[in-house]
Amino acid sequence: MNALTRPTTRYRAIFISDVHMGTKRAQTRYLLDFLRVTESDWLYIVGDLVDNWALEKAWFWDQLHNDLIQKILRKARKGTKVIYIPGNHDDKFRDFKNLRMGRVAVLEDAIHHAANGKRYLVLHGDKYDGVVRYAPWLARLGDRAYELSMMINGAVNRGRRLFRLPYWSLSAYLKNKVKKAVEFISHFEDAVVREARQRGAQGVICGHIHTPDNRMIDDIHYLNDGDWVESCTALIEHYDGRFEIIEWAKLRDTLLLENAHADSHRNGRLVPAS
Repeated sequence: MNALTRPTTRYRAIFISDVHMGTKRAQTRYLLDFLRVTESDWLYIVGDLVDNWALEKAWFWDQLHNDLIQKILRKARKGTKVIYIPGNHDDKFRDFKNLRMGRVAVLEDAIHHAANGKRYLVLHGDKYDGVVRYAPWLARLGDRAYELSMMINGAVNRGRRLFRLPYWSLSAYLKNKVKKAVEFISHFEDAVVREARQRGAQGVICGHIHTPDNRMIDDIHYLNDGDWVESCTALIEHYDGRFEIIEWAKLRDTLLLENAHADSHRNGRLVPAS
């Protein structure tokens, strides 16, 4: 039985990306918990749901992966409009663009009409990454370096947990501190914002760089839904047109603690706070 219980929250739209199923670093359990306690009129999967690059090297697919796919398909059957926009790691699915797989529409990109009347261009973003576009071999080398950083990150955080220290992201630290990484993100943001402006949209929603964000860049509303490898973030649209980034890893831990305290009171005993 799932230890996480919470009344279902409904949103107008949910945007997720960069799950990288097929790798051990994919936080499928966290995403499953999030999808179990949320519903939406629209569910956008903004690329890199499946990591074909990893699966070509070694096969990894556990029951949680199956459960996650079934959960998404079940939402589609119950009426959620599911839009799947493949990214560079699952680019093989681009062969099916403009088709429907069951009740899931596969598109190269999309225009989302927000409740506030604004038009948002929704795309993964890899086509505006010069490394992916012009030096794919370097992109794959970078992907291996990222895998190594995640292994180091896991070891570091196991040690931090022993001292009850909070989670710390090595890759996020490098993105914020390394000049070239900061420049790359800035160039990427400028490129997708420029594309949105050229298409007559007032905003852009993307993934790809695993860096959640919600801010104005000049006259364009830039939104990045993050990833489900490290940040475990989703972008949601409320029914009044407001957008919000949910940091699910932090929220989930809070909910689990609240559930534990509620159970302790029901059982007539008190669980000490951690």
